[in-house]
Amino acid sequence: MIESAPLQALEPSSAPTRLVTLSGVEKTYRTGRVEYRALRGVDLEVASGEMVSIVGPSGSGKSTLLHVITGIDRPTRGQVVVGDRSLVSMSEDELASWRSAHVGIVFQFFQLLPTLTALENAMLPMDFAHWGSVRDRAEAAQARLELVGLGDHRDRFPSELSGGEQQRVAIARALACDPDLLVADEPTGNLDSETAALVLDVLGSVNQTGTTIVYVTHDQAMSERAGRVVTLRDGRVMDDR
Repeated sequence: MIESAPLQALEPSSAPTRLVTLSGVEKTYRTGRVEYRALRGVDLEVASGEMVSIVGPSGSGKSTLLHVITGIDRPTRGQVVVGDRSLVSMSEDELASWRSAHVGIVFQFFQLLPTLTALENAMLPMDFAHWGSVRDRAEAAQARLELVGLGDHRDRFPSELSGGEQQRVAIARALACDPDLLVADEPTGNLDSETAALVLDVLGSVNQTGTTIVYVTHDQAMSERAGRVVTLRDGRVMDDR
């Protein structure tokens, strides 16, 4: 049964453990005779409970890095371990099942279904997984909407929400199954600076519950909202602070 209560904050005494480990990760895309090396030997560790921003110029490999961490893309070479699972050794079906249980994904353009309410959109991952009863799913989705400050918007359709509100519903949807890891690819890229800051506030609040967050941004100011900034250039980690 799905836990319907809001996510709870981590106890201060909780010791961080390594959640994500990338070792010598390379990713090469091939189109005919043309090769493009998106990642070139990336070593990266992310501890449980961290909030990490990934920055770098266009084409530096930021989105590819997220795709590798979530198992959407397989590395050409190297190892990717999330929790206690080696993603490179898993089948596509295993990856899909693992991702639905352990990873939440937020996209730049929201990708909400226009014919569903905010509550129904937030329930979707649980509906697909057939978790609990419909009542259980609705209660859990309501708790996630309250976490992102939209508990009173449950019956509104995407067209009745601002861009920032739609992105917050998308975050609630990504949190539906209590993922260990939340990744976001340019979550503020389609928003004005004030609204973007509000969305980062929400991500910060989610991180305070203990959820590990890794997000890509092109905005230096937005990147500084994370406790750690990793800079990519030409598929390599150039700075990590």
